[in-house]
Amino acid sequence: MATEPKLIRILIADDHPLLREGIAALVGAEPDMKLVAQAATGREAIAQFKLNRPDVTLMDLQMPDMGGIEAIIALRGEFPNARIIVLTTYTGDVQVLRALKAGARAYLLKGRVNTELLEVIRAVHSGQKRIPPEIAAELAEHATDDDLSVREIDVLRLVAAGNGNKEIAAQLLITEETVKNHVTHILSKLGANDRTHAVTIGIKRGFIQL
Repeated sequence: MATEPKLIRILIADDHPLLREGIAALVGAEPDMKLVAQAATGREAIAQFKLNRPDVTLMDLQMPDMGGIEAIIALRGEFPNARIIVLTTYTGDVQVLRALKAGARAYLLKGRVNTELLEVIRAVHSGQKRIPPEIAAELAEHATDDDLSVREIDVLRLVAAGNGNKEIAAQLLITEETVKNHVTHILSKLGANDRTHAVTIGIKRGFIQL
């Protein structure tokens, strides 16, 4: 008597119900897959993972309560063999690199879920990694760039919110001169012409989110 094929058990963590429903429908139509749990936040994802021990986890990066990268770090700390696919709208190299360093095995843009998700799930389940070509190109382009420091990211975030040097200095409890130095370094590291350009690059690459 032939044995039943082993199902790939899947957890989806995303704060958009419509996306979860769409993925549930996609997965539900596959004979070798089963959606075993859903979560809307990073904390829920961790709880559902512990409860259901899925074979593959689909993880959004931007979620309330706890983001995807923090959730990946927590899960991989406790379950080193967890196979996690990042689902995102972001192509920025900084976000990608953080997710991969945290232990994600694949990176999939949400616009390609309908055409590529099932193949990526099967690939990751079999032990492979997957990164879209345009994201790999973005990673390669910035591989030798200097990273922004935590403080520089704080400054850039406040610049993006429309603050001047004086306001930034007050909020971060540093001098205006120090803020100016940070801004100079930020412009240099990002190859930006001015503050607005730096914010645009910072968002595109994933250093900051609006």
